[in-house]
Amino acid sequence: MTDHRVERYRQITEILARHGLGFLVGAAGLQRWVPFERGLLGHDQRAEPYTNPEHLRLALEQLGPVFVKLGQVLSTRPDLLPEPYRQQLSLLQDSTPPVPGRIITEVIAGELGAAPSEVFAAFDEDPLATASLGQAHAARLADGTEVVVKVRRPGVTAQVREDLEILQNVAARASRQWAAAADYDLTGIAEEFAATLRAELDYLTEGRNTERFAANFADNDDIHVPRVFWETTTSRVLTLERMHGLKINDLTGLDAAGIDRAALAARATGAVAQMVFRDGFFHADPHPGNLFVEPDGRIGLIDFGMVGTIDEQLRDRLGALLLALVRQNPRRIAAALAELATSRHRVDLPALARDLGPVVALYAGRALGEVQVGELIKVVLAVLRRHHLQLPREFSLLLKMLLMAEGMGTMLDPRFQLGVVLRPYAHGLLLERYSPSAVAGRLSQTGTGFLDLAAELPDQVRRVHAMLEAGGPELHLRTAELDPLVDRIESAAQRLGLTILAAAFVRGLGDVAATDPARRRAWQLPLLSTGLGATGSLGAYLAWSAHRTRRRRP
Repeated sequence: MTDHRVERYRQITEILARHGLGFLVGAAGLQRWVPFERGLLGHDQRAEPYTNPEHLRLALEQLGPVFVKLGQVLSTRPDLLPEPYRQQLSLLQDSTPPVPGRIITEVIAGELGAAPSEVFAAFDEDPLATASLGQAHAARLADGTEVVVKVRRPGVTAQVREDLEILQNVAARASRQWAAAADYDLTGIAEEFAATLRAELDYLTEGRNTERFAANFADNDDIHVPRVFWETTTSRVLTLERMHGLKINDLTGLDAAGIDRAALAARATGAVAQMVFRDGFFHADPHPGNLFVEPDGRIGLIDFGMVGTIDEQLRDRLGALLLALVRQNPRRIAAALAELATSRHRVDLPALARDLGPVVALYAGRALGEVQVGELIKVVLAVLRRHHLQLPREFSLLLKMLLMAEGMGTMLDPRFQLGVVLRPYAHGLLLERYSPSAVAGRLSQTGTGFLDLAAELPDQVRRVHAMLEAGGPELHLRTAELDPLVDRIESAAQRLGLTILAAAFVRGLGDVAATDPARRRAWQLPLLSTGLGATGSLGAYLAWSAHRTRRRRP
């Protein structure tokens, strides 16, 4: 181990000890690095004692950019940390003193092959904003376009890589010595965090994310995503269209500009719902600093370094959870959550369902538009923590998005109801889940083994039939009597898939309607008619098939 690495371990353990977090030092097996003779105070004193969540935030701030980022990520994990800790970690400020302009110009020249004065018509060496990984500068292109140039801090990549290695090592030690760390898969969290942060170091990734969001919102006139200028973009320099406007939490400015805050809340949270439920690709850090209200009324989105994705499997499990919530069935909700989450222990589904029972009773009989979504999420997550269930990163980010969306909506409009915004997307998700093609696809994927068995069964029976015939009089069986059985099995195998498809489609139509029992939209009627017609046709075919089979029997 290098001297520099040893000194970094000492710094980490000393800062943790200063903030009364020595138990973390012991849990990670780092006691030998604690230099108690250096003193324990490393922050401003005050009359009121610091709380443990405050100590954790202060310690992470002093540990540097990697640990600040870690705290910010943990603030998005309501399945791992209770609210007081997450609230404190959400206050972590990712800001450091600016890098001198002279050094920034050297970085740009090295990346773009020319000094900023040659690449841009104008370049301001004083940064617009600074952060631990980079800083942003205002500039102007030759055609007059205003841009923001983000520049990676020199030397930060090596520092981040070293701290990530230390963090992963500490997580591995803690998991071996501390049961709670193993229960919550601290090693996996550290590895996932390291992969995410390494991706953030590459501005090319952020540029591609930005373009993908722009494409997703191309047909939405309410949302503005900045253009990427690739000719002046590298892995360490990112040039984006500059946005002007009011921060979305500047309520005084919004009122002075005559902006309808209720309509703004609906548009902003609608964009969040679109990202999650329609696009499956969402901004994982939509805090007020990343949202602007532009002079033309559009909402500007920036900073796409941290994103979340919803793949087909997660989307299907999300649909199963939504369906269980619509049915208000604790047992099904418990099963859906257990399918989503991970745990080192066997999940006690009956106990989980019992703990979810009061939650379901609290919201029984209420339409989605009447539900306080944020409160429901918090209560369910508290139950998951009691059962040591950990959600996948993407789903945790999704929940954080919904919590932030509800907070932003109620800030703009005290009467805001997130459930009203989510309702059409919930309808769409269930309609998608119960479309004939989706049901057929799930039958194909999840029922392959069963359907294969049904398809192979006639051949298996024929082989048994042949074996019995070859067995002669010893078995004293009249094998000719098996022929009708073979025919009936073949017929049953043919009808099985259609039966399941019809039942699922009928049940799905009911579940879609249940998401909003008080209202029936006109657009649902054609679907209902089509669905019932298709189901009726399937039923007629099944009845005819069964009648034909009965007539063929001897």
